Amino acid sequence: MKLHKEGFRAVAVTGFLVLLMAFGGYLLFPGPHGWAWVFYLFLLMVFAGVVYFFRSPNRQLLSDSTRLVSPADGTVVVVEQTMEEEYFGQPVQQVSVFMSPLNVHLNRYPADARVVLCRYHPGSFLVAWHPKSSLLNERMTVVFETPGGWRFMLRQIAGAVARRIVCYCREGLDVKQGDELGFIKFGSRVDLLLPPGATVCVKPGDKVRAGVTVIASLQAVHKKAFSSSSLPIR
Repeated sequence: MKLHKEGFRAVAVTGFLVLLMAFGGYLLFPGPHGWAWVFYLFLLMVFAGVVYFFRSPNRQLLSDSTRLVSPADGTVVVVEQTMEEEYFGQPVQQVSVFMSPLNVHLNRYPADARVVLCRYHPGSFLVAWHPKSSLLNERMTVVFETPGGWRFMLRQIAGAVARRIVCYCREGLDVKQGDELGFIKFGSRVDLLLPPGATVCVKPGDKVRAGVTVIASLQAVHKKAFSSSSLPIR
């Protein structure tokens, strides 16, 4: 396990503040005091918590062109059919993964694909499990096209605590399944919007891991479902 690059600044700033507060506590209250050790332990736990949040664990990532892997660590909170109006303009299957502050917050690409749309939306900061968070919260929308011609959408969604979305995508970029897509800081959510014929392999309540857990299979998708030839250019 290593520290993710998005955490370098946060860990450095936190470490500096922890040392400053510890030194200040020592100057104000020199000598052996039981409560002082409790304070120092608290500062150490704060620093360890920040390091733990920005961790990037080593994993054996899945490589399978017929399946989409989870883009995020967390708990599946939504598996349902919904109407997607921003890009597809037709019914889709939605799978949503909620990331608590204790989960790894590094996001990964679900499949080998090309980025055909990358769009940022400012918005509110409802709690990430709110039914309207997918449409009202600050979010990043990315549409991918697989080598087989299937298109699917991913949304990185900010939550009540998460106030910064980092996305490494750009339109025209070719990406590899399991590589780093971005990072969302603190509790948040990621939605996958899939072709109607995709076989969803998870259910609400399932725990998933980015780059490892299979979310859906595209083997049963009909040739016209969300293919590049069936969608308007937007």
